[in-house]
Amino acid sequence: MSHITESSPANTPAEPPTEGVRSDYELGTVPASERKGWLPIAGIWIAIGIDLSGTIMGVSLGSGLPFGDALAATIIGSILLGLLAMACTYVGAATGLTSAMLSRAVFGRVGGLVIAVAMAISSLGWFGVQTGFFADNARIAFDEMFGLSVPVQVFTVIGGALMILTALWGYRSIQRLSSWAVPLLIALLALAVVMAFMQFGTGNLFKDVAPAFTFGGAVSLVMGIFVFGVIVSPDIARWAKTPKQAMAAGFVGFFVGNSLIVIVSLVLSRVMGTEDFMRMFFMLGLGGVAIVVLTLAQWTTNTNNLYSAALNLSAVFPKVSRRSLTLIGGVVAIAAALAGIYDAFIPFISLMGTFIAPYGGVYLADFFTNVKGRLRTGNTAVPKVDAWAFVAWAIGCVAGLLTTNPSDGFGVGVMTLTTIPALDAIIVAFVAHMLIGWARRSSGTRAHTQPAGAGAQNEGVEA
Repeated sequence: MSHITESSPANTPAEPPTEGVRSDYELGTVPASERKGWLPIAGIWIAIGIDLSGTIMGVSLGSGLPFGDALAATIIGSILLGLLAMACTYVGAATGLTSAMLSRAVFGRVGGLVIAVAMAISSLGWFGVQTGFFADNARIAFDEMFGLSVPVQVFTVIGGALMILTALWGYRSIQRLSSWAVPLLIALLALAVVMAFMQFGTGNLFKDVAPAFTFGGAVSLVMGIFVFGVIVSPDIARWAKTPKQAMAAGFVGFFVGNSLIVIVSLVLSRVMGTEDFMRMFFMLGLGGVAIVVLTLAQWTTNTNNLYSAALNLSAVFPKVSRRSLTLIGGVVAIAAALAGIYDAFIPFISLMGTFIAPYGGVYLADFFTNVKGRLRTGNTAVPKVDAWAFVAWAIGCVAGLLTTNPSDGFGVGVMTLTTIPALDAIIVAFVAHMLIGWARRSSGTRAHTQPAGAGAQNEGVEA
């Protein structure tokens, strides 16, 4: 177990805030005086997890699996996410680094930039998907409630702009938004379930359906909704007072955040016999509630997507302010939403499970199995590219492709390990990086490194 504490994460000094602007320490570590307890951080992840992608997943599982199997897949997938989050959040709190800075320490100065760009693109793509969901459902809600036929593009721009504004202010605004949004969202979702049972009964809850997913594939899709959030959880976990508090926040936040909305939409779709989440609320006479839930759910989720994108872009463009990168990234993501990126929801989460999840396996292996590695010691001598880290990541990606059934997502399905492709990719990448690391240390092989001097410090990074 690591001996790094919150007062000395990776030996990377906190960067001084820009005058007049409170820093989010995107290129350094969060100082102990700024760190938070576990509950506010867990609230952020619960708020992020309650989004429309979860409702779509719940409806899909409700129509594609028997109720018991769908519920079990949701709970198992969410527990696995919570356990994985405990490991990832520990790394974030122990090192105090963002996911982009972690990638620099593991993959090298240039290699880390490649990973940071990939993570930024994924975050912006997810922002576009979620903005598209918001716009489409907002259009339905306004049509039902006010009889107004407003073009979906209007809601895309307005909703995207609202989410950009909060992300501009960074972690502190995300935490404040989540603190009052989570209790309200939970209360409103509980109200909808109670009213659905009162008005429609429970007769359709256990109605037989033709299976459209394998059980393992369903678990993987449940994980896939939020697996990217777990992998980039160090972005938020670095604000925890201690690694143990980060772990508690990670498990509670990701388990509750991922499972709650999926289970609610699963139950409502089965009981009410409809697959349109917004119309469910109108059928229950809760039109105003529908608009509140829609706005808060997407607002809290997408603010964090854009925040993570900006943190990754800050590693690539250290001389550009995080707020400027937030604004630019938000505009690009809104354009993607206008182009209809949300139509590719299932393929998008499948691709993230295959290609993004293995990155988590690599940095977890580097931290937990290499006590003399850069993440554990704070060594600032970082190679330009650590090719072996990319080899481990690629092996994990191949495992994800080989274990994903074509009917469940992007893959060929010629083998299976845990029956959960996203988890397979993480585990294989972890084992590959661990074994490669052991072999390199045993043979005395070292990647060519450049001592951290003016060059590394000019980049604003000391990993």
